[in-house]
Amino acid sequence: MCLGVPGQIKEVYELDGVRMGKVNFGGIVKEVCLEYVPEAVVGDYTIVHVGFAITRLDEESALETLKMFEELGVLEEELNPEHLE
Repeated sequence: MCLGVPGQIKEVYELDGVRMGKVNFGGIVKEVCLEYVPEAVVGDYTIVHVGFAITRLDEESALETLKMFEELGVLEEELNPEHLE
């Protein structure tokens, strides 16, 4: 399916010159490339698609979307390592 999934940035670091981060998706933490959102900082919410943060968004929208994904049963499917790595 490959939806853009909202998550909160918990850590920002560089890996081989690439801006990366640890992003929390409702309790599931994944490593994500942050190159497309250079303004994003720890605590921000971002939409992640196939391992890349593509935009920032507000907390209310992020939490509402995460809740909807959980209710639809697609959150676990979307966060499967085959989708984001």
